[in-house]
Amino acid sequence: ALLLKLPGASARKIYGLDAYFVWDKMFACISGAGVGLRLPGATATELQFSRENVMPFQPGGVASSREWVQIDRDDAAEYEKDLPLFQASLEYVKAARSR
Repeated sequence: ALLLKLPGASARKIYGLDAYFVWDKMFACISGAGVGLRLPGATATELQFSRENVMPFQPGGVASSREWVQIDRDDAAEYEKDLPLFQASLEYVKAARSR
């Protein structure tokens, strides 16, 4: 529900996972105990080294690109704290579409 509050976001299932899109491009996906999101490679790398709850996004145990990271939180309500990252992900994917 949090991700659907972002302007332009829509949801649908893809490969059995709840995925979130902007302009038909996926920017976030729920997998396992966390939420994967696409960010610029440098930002994704920095987050993996600066936050212990951020790791490479590996849906189904398969590694994805370096632009994808996963945020794991024990309490789903805590994802509200990551709203700026979700917004950044949406904007990054939206901007990539126009390139």
